Amino acid sequence: MSKLKIAIQKSGRLNQDSLQILKDCGISIDNGKDQLKASASNFSLEIFYLRNGDIPQYLKDGVVDIAIIGENLLIEKGEGIQFIEKLGFSKCKVSLAIPKNEEYTGINYFQNKRIATSYPNTVLKYLQESNIQVQLHIINGSVEIAPNIGLADGICDIVSSGSTLFKNNLKEVETLLKSEAVLAVSPQIKEEQQDILNKLQFRIQSVLKGRQSRYVLLNAPNEKLDKIIDILPGMRSPTVLPLAEKGWSSVHSVLNKNEFWEIIDELKANGAEGILVCPIEKMVV
Repeated sequence: MSKLKIAIQKSGRLNQDSLQILKDCGISIDNGKDQLKASASNFSLEIFYLRNGDIPQYLKDGVVDIAIIGENLLIEKGEGIQFIEKLGFSKCKVSLAIPKNEEYTGINYFQNKRIATSYPNTVLKYLQESNIQVQLHIINGSVEIAPNIGLADGICDIVSSGSTLFKNNLKEVETLLKSEAVLAVSPQIKEEQQDILNKLQFRIQSVLKGRQSRYVLLNAPNEKLDKIIDILPGMRSPTVLPLAEKGWSSVHSVLNKNEFWEIIDELKANGAEGILVCPIEKMVV
């Protein structure tokens, strides 16, 4: 039986989150220490643990069918490769940074400057739009040290919290793009593997919807029920059940976690009591 081949980062920031989302999809992976390939025991999936920078080429060549990869790397090295799902983790920016004591006067600051980076294509495309010419030093790893040792006037690299820039006396001055983990697909994927991918994507979407949602149960006086129902966005409409106490009902609904506190405050102001909030493991719609 054919299997869907997926590449994930061998080590680093994407590895654990990639394995976690597969686990949340109910996929059990038997992987011994330092294996480069493993199979799922309960799903037609074969996992390849690869060096992050090599994954785009494996997708282009059809060695793997899909990959969990940073959108930033796909933009840099994955020309012609599409992604079908944003996964909501490993969020970061690709940014230009310069020494803290330098005065930044705008994008023209970089004219004829030296920039150290692991993202040459991304940098050149961004700067060419403003007709900025630069000299690139392509470095894989430890880019932040380049200005301190006189190798470059600035850098372009991934920024998450900004702490690494701070430690190296650098400041972020331009954001080239925002990125997160995505599910990318090989242009050479076959029909049989596409069928398996459709099943996997359905599971992933259910997990992501669950992560973004909260299940809410509350008690409401019947005379205020219409107003409370109006406040709740819900998937279609809330579930309303009568309580043993006359004149009261139990209301069940789903809230987006990003809107949660504002809606809860409004519910309380309109008479809701005994509000119970539960995480949602998966949400199938």
